Amino acid sequence: MNQIIRIGMDTSKHFFQLHGVDVTERPVLRRKLRRNEVLAFFAKLPPTVIGMEACGAGHYWARELSKFGHEVKLIAPQHVKAYIKRNKNDGRDAEGLCEAMSRPTMQFVPVKTEEQQAALMLMGVRQQMITRRTQLSNAIRGYATEFGLITAKGLDKIEPLLARIAQDESLPALARAMFALQGRAYAQLQVELKAIEAKLMAWHRANADSRRLAQIPGIGPIVATALVMKAPDPRLFPSGRHFAAWIGLTPKDHSTAGKTRLGTITRAGDELLRSVLVAGATAVIQQARQGRGRASPWLLALLARKSSSKLAAIALANKIARIAWKLLVTGESYDSAQMPGASTFAA
Repeated sequence: MNQIIRIGMDTSKHFFQLHGVDVTERPVLRRKLRRNEVLAFFAKLPPTVIGMEACGAGHYWARELSKFGHEVKLIAPQHVKAYIKRNKNDGRDAEGLCEAMSRPTMQFVPVKTEEQQAALMLMGVRQQMITRRTQLSNAIRGYATEFGLITAKGLDKIEPLLARIAQDESLPALARAMFALQGRAYAQLQVELKAIEAKLMAWHRANADSRRLAQIPGIGPIVATALVMKAPDPRLFPSGRHFAAWIGLTPKDHSTAGKTRLGTITRAGDELLRSVLVAGATAVIQQARQGRGRASPWLLALLARKSSSKLAAIALANKIARIAWKLLVTGESYDSAQMPGASTFAA
């Protein structure tokens, strides 16, 4: 077999398809392996470059294969799609990966450590529990409405509503039993969520980058930890503008023939990261509208120029993301008087 210089590997739960090329870009390896054969195969193979999609267990396999001296490159799935030919199958996917990783302008995803993945799991579990709490509170409120019991919006109104239901003997016994069951589930979920958030705050306090980011107006502990966890190597982005574009806070570009056509934001990147940044920007705008703090002329002009607070929040979130990138790359602390561009929205 000729010397393999590059291998594209399409992964799945049980089967792995390989496609390797030599120095002349001629395919010299087309092979399907079972899951329990992968490590043994690559342990015998001379060190080479391996490309995989950054999904599923990609980071795990990257760490394992790196132990044998291989250089593993993870590629976002959307960047591989353009190199896959018609009649999609595992072989074509592996071939497309092998081709995509050879492009000089291709962007790769950094391989996460086990500790980084555990931190991301903490953030993900918190988000899942918040979603479950919202679903449960909406269900309680909806069922109560069917019996003529209504309450204002807000999580703080759920427990008083459950107390009213428990004391209302006019309700059927079966209904009160079901409400009690939901109430116990809601209370247990609140306890578990507080424990998760305590772990998240401990992680935030122990991480210097997260503490520095929390100094930026519009960024709290949740946003700071999300930025550090989901962008472990900000130096991969050449500028803050690229960082904001990766998050999806820039408009879609449909320009052609010299005509500029910009649409809504791309919504690229991580939805949670984008949403918490916009939420933080919205909080800053609310403070400025209420006359609290010292809103900068830039922010006041932005609010006067934009027809919607949501549009202003997107623009402000974009700026916050660029400032966060600057702090992560340089290791500086936030200073509205000295940080270039940082004093433009709030102090």
